[in-house]
Amino acid sequence: MRNYTTFLLFCLLPTLLFSQKGTVRGNVFDKTSAAPVGFATVGIPGTGLGATTDLNGFFTISNVPVGPQKLKVSFIGFADYEKDIEVKKGEILYENIFLEEGGGTELEEVVVSGKRTQAKAEVQISKIAITAKQIRALPSAGGQADVAQYLTVLPGVVFTGDQGGQLYIRGGSPVQNRILLDGMTIYNPFHSIGFFSVFETELIRNVDVLTGGFNADYGGRISAVVDVKTREGNRKRLAGMVSASPFQAKALIEGPVIKLKETGGASVSFVLTGKKSLIDQSAPSLYAYVGDTTDIFGAFEQSELWKAPNRDTTLVRGIPFEYRDLYGKVTLLTGNGSKLNLFGFNYTDGVNYGITNFGWKSSGGGMDFTVIPANSNTIIGGVIAVSGYESQIEDADRLPRNSSISGYSAGLNFTNFGRDSELKYGIELNGFKTVFEFINFKGYPINQTENTTEISTYAKFRRKFGPLVIEPGIRLQYYQSLNDFAFEPRLGLKYNITDRLRFKAAGGLYSQNLLSTVNERDIVNLFVGFLSGPEEAIYKPGTEPGIEANRTENRIQKSIHAVSGFEVDVTDNFDLNVEGYYKRFTQLIALNRNKLEATDPNFITETGDAYGIDVSVKVEGKRYYIWGAYSLGYVTRDDGKEVYPPVFDRRHNLNIVSTYQLGKKKEWEAGVRWNFGSGFPFTQTQGFYNNVTFDDGVNTDVLGGNSDPNDVGIIYADKRNGGRLPYYHRMDVSIKRIFKFSKFSNLELTASATNVYNRPNIFYFDRLRYTRVNQLPILPSLSATFQF
Repeated sequence: MRNYTTFLLFCLLPTLLFSQKGTVRGNVFDKTSAAPVGFATVGIPGTGLGATTDLNGFFTISNVPVGPQKLKVSFIGFADYEKDIEVKKGEILYENIFLEEGGGTELEEVVVSGKRTQAKAEVQISKIAITAKQIRALPSAGGQADVAQYLTVLPGVVFTGDQGGQLYIRGGSPVQNRILLDGMTIYNPFHSIGFFSVFETELIRNVDVLTGGFNADYGGRISAVVDVKTREGNRKRLAGMVSASPFQAKALIEGPVIKLKETGGASVSFVLTGKKSLIDQSAPSLYAYVGDTTDIFGAFEQSELWKAPNRDTTLVRGIPFEYRDLYGKVTLLTGNGSKLNLFGFNYTDGVNYGITNFGWKSSGGGMDFTVIPANSNTIIGGVIAVSGYESQIEDADRLPRNSSISGYSAGLNFTNFGRDSELKYGIELNGFKTVFEFINFKGYPINQTENTTEISTYAKFRRKFGPLVIEPGIRLQYYQSLNDFAFEPRLGLKYNITDRLRFKAAGGLYSQNLLSTVNERDIVNLFVGFLSGPEEAIYKPGTEPGIEANRTENRIQKSIHAVSGFEVDVTDNFDLNVEGYYKRFTQLIALNRNKLEATDPNFITETGDAYGIDVSVKVEGKRYYIWGAYSLGYVTRDDGKEVYPPVFDRRHNLNIVSTYQLGKKKEWEAGVRWNFGSGFPFTQTQGFYNNVTFDDGVNTDVLGGNSDPNDVGIIYADKRNGGRLPYYHRMDVSIKRIFKFSKFSNLELTASATNVYNRPNIFYFDRLRYTRVNQLPILPSLSATFQF
C-alpha cells in the first residue's frame, strides 16, 4: 500500500507543482500612440523567467511562482517599466503596459534587442522579417519607399524588369509564391511599373518573407510565402500623412473612434490610405527622353500572344502606367487584449502601349480576430476573407484573353504557450472560382470555368531543449475538385552552438492547385491568367498523351524543400547569415499554349530543380545601416525531352544597401543601393523564313514574291535558352531632409535618382528589327511628405 501511495504521489507531482504556479501575460503599448511594441523584453527578476513580445505587443510567461513578484519591461528608446504584481495559484494575470519614451538612448542607437533573444529561441530559417523603417531607408523610385523595391534586395529573390517584371523566389515562379495581406490572398501584388506594389509602406507593421522550408502553418504554395501584416490606426489622436512625387500621390488618415485608456476598457480605431499614379501625366514633360524604351512592340511580336495581321503599330510614348489603390481598416481592442479587425481593399492597374491595352483590378475584404481567454494558456485566432482578381489584355488581333479568380478563405487557429514550448494547430477552408478565356496563335480556344475547394488542417510544435530548438509540423491538404490528398510533413531545427553562433535546418513536402498561364518564353509578362488544376488527365513529361500508363498519379503541383545554414552574431552590431537550399519540383503543370491540333492536351507537365547559396550581412550603428546580400543560384526545368534553364535563372545576384544619418539631430539621411546580376537565359536565333499565306491561291508567287514583313517567322536554335543576356547593374541614390515643426508634425523632402549612372540594361531584343530595347534610364525625382 505504501509503494502504491508513493507511486501515485510521484505521478501527481508535476500536476501539483504546476498548480503552485501562475501565468503572467499582457500587451505592451507605446504610451504616445498606443501602438503595440514588438520585441520588448519582459521578465520576472529573480526567477529566470521572461519572454519577448510579438508583433502585436503580446507576451505570456508561464510557471511563475505564486506570491509577490516584480514585472519588468524594457525596450530600446523607452524608459524601463517596473510594477509589483501578485501571482495567484493556477490563475492568469493580465497586464496592459504603456511605455514612455526616454531611457537616454534612441531606438536607432542600440542594436542588441529582443530580436536576438527571439533568434535563439526560434528556428527562423529562410525567414526574413522586414519593417516599415527598413523599407523607408532604401533609395526608391520617386523618393517614395515601397516594399516592391525592397523585396528585390533580399537573398534568393529575382525580379525580371522595371516594366511588367515578375518576382521569382529561389526558383519558384510568381504563382508558386503565396502573397498574403492580413490573411487575405493577393493574386497580383505588383503594378505594371515594377517599382510599386499595392501595399502602403506607412501602413506596414511587418513583412515576413519565407523563401523556403516554411512550416505547416503555411500551405497551398510550393515555393515561398510573403506575409504582409498591416498596423492598426492611432488609438490616441487623429493623425495623417500626404505625399507627392512625379510618380504618385498618396495620403493616409487615422485616429481613434474610442480612445484607448491606460486604466483599461475597449478602444476603437481606424486607418484609411490611398494612392494614385501621376507618372502617366508627368512623364511627357519630365521624362520625355524615356519614350523609346517603352517600344515593347518587338517583345509582343516575339511572343505567342502577338500573331495578328494588319496590326496597328502606333505606340504610346512616355511611361504609360496608371494605377489606384485604396485600403481601410477598423480595429476593436478589448480590455484583456482580445482584438477584432475589419478591413477592405480595392486596387486597379492599367497600361496603354498603343499596340496593346492591359488592365487588372483586385478587391476584397474580411476580418481577423484574436481571442485571449481569461483562464487559459491557449490563444484563439482566426480570419475570414474574400478577394478577387480580374485581368484582360486587348491586342490588335481582338482575340479574347480574359482571366478572373474570386474566392474565400476561412481559418481558425489555436496557440498554446508553455515555458519552453509552443503548440499551434488549426484548420483552413479555401474556395475559389476561376474563369479563363484564351485563343492561341493557331486559333484553338482554351477555356476553363472551375469551382475549387481546398480543406487543410495543420499542427506544429516548438520545443527548446537547452541549446536545441526543434519544430516538427504536419499539414494535411485535401483538394476536393481533383479528389487529391497531400500529406505534408515539415521539420525545422536550430542548435545554438555558442551564444553567437547558431546552426539551423528545415525541410518538408509542399503542394498546390493553382496554375498560371504565363509562358516562360514570353519576354514581357503583362497578362497573367489563373487556372485551377486540370480535371482532365495529364501525362508525365515527354510521354505520349492518351496512354493510360503515361498518366500522372495526381493533378497537383508538388515540391520538396531542404535548407540548412548558420547565423553568426559577429559583433553586437554585425550579423552574418549563410544558407544553402535545394528545391525539387516533382511535378509542375502548365498551360499548353503551343497546342497545334484539337486532340492535343490542354496541359503539359514538367519537373525542375532549384539550388544555391544565399549570404546576407547586416551592420547597424548609431548613424549608419549596411545591408549586403549575395545569391548563387541554379534553376532548371525538364519537359521530358530537354533539360533547360528558365528565363529567370540568374546565376549571380548581388545587392548592397547603405544609409547614413547626418546632422546634430539626424535630420539628414543619405542612401545608396547597388544591384548587380548576371544575364538571364534566352533562346538564340538560327534564322528567319517568309511565312507565305497563299492568299492568291495557286497564283501565289512562292519564289519571287515578298511576303508581308509582319509575317516573317523566326527559326529558333535547337538548344532552348542556350544564350545569356548581358549582365545587369544599377545604382539608386537618395538624400533626405526632415524638418520638424512639433512633436507630431514634420516635412520630409527627398531627392532621388534611379539608375543614377544611366546604365543601358537590356529589357529585350527585337529579333526582327535587330534592335535592342533597354530598361528605364536615369529617373531623377523630388518628393515631399508631410506628417501630422
